[in-house]
Amino acid sequence: MTRRRWIADTFTDTTASLLGAQAEHLARVLRAQAGTQADIVAGGRVYQAVIETVSLEEVRFKLLSVLDAESALPFTLLLAVFKFDRMEWAIEKATELGVSTIVPIIARRTEKHLALSADKRVERWRRLAHEAAKQSRRADLPAIEDPIALATRLSRNTSAHQILLAEDEHTVSLRQRIQAALKISSNDLPEFEFAIGPEGGWTPEEISLFAKHNWQPASLGPRILRAETAAIATLAVASAL
Repeated sequence: MTRRRWIADTFTDTTASLLGAQAEHLARVLRAQAGTQADIVAGGRVYQAVIETVSLEEVRFKLLSVLDAESALPFTLLLAVFKFDRMEWAIEKATELGVSTIVPIIARRTEKHLALSADKRVERWRRLAHEAAKQSRRADLPAIEDPIALATRLSRNTSAHQILLAEDEHTVSLRQRIQAALKISSNDLPEFEFAIGPEGGWTPEEISLFAKHNWQPASLGPRILRAETAAIATLAVASAL
C-alpha cells in the first residue's frame, strides 16, 4: 500500500514535525500512532520516516532515508487575477503539474473588487497549493508570491525565457516558442516564465509593455480560452516538451 505523504512544518537533519491542523488531523482523524511509517517532504527532499510521538499539537517523525523524487519544473506562471473560484482551480492544477512559482498579477482589466481583495486571498492560495502538492505527491511546494502590479513585476531582471500567451498572436505557437528556446539553451531544463492574462485579455498598453521587456508572444491556437484553461494548457505543453 502506498505510504501517506506529508509536508513538514519544521524539520532538522534527523527529524520532522507536523504542527497545528496537520497534527490534529493525523492524531484525531487518522489516529496515528508511534511506529507508523510515512513519506515526509522537508527541504525539497522526500524522506521515508516513522512517527516517534503524537499529540494534537505536534506529530514528530524520525527521518530514515532519502527517497528519489522529481523536483518542480522550472516554470514561473504570471497569472493575472481573475474570478477567485476559477483562479483557485488554476492554482491547484498548476501545482499538480509541477509549476515552481505562481505570481498573481494585478492587470488593467482585473476587476477592481478582485484587485482589492487579492492580498487577503494569498494565504488561502498557499493552503490550496499545499494540499495539491501533498495530493499529487510532489517533493516540494510551489511559491505563491504576493499580488503585484504588472509593470512592477516586468521590471525585474531574469534569465528565464519569457513567453506571453496572447490572443492576437496568430503566427507563432507556444510549441514553436519553447522549441526555439530549447535549441539555444545550454541547460536541459532552462527556466521559463509564462504570462496568462485576465478575463478580457491584456490591454494594448500591456502588450506594448511586455514587448518593451522582450517577452515573446505565442498562441495556444485559434480558440478563445478561459484564463484557467490557458494556464493549464500552457503548463501541459511546456511539460511535454
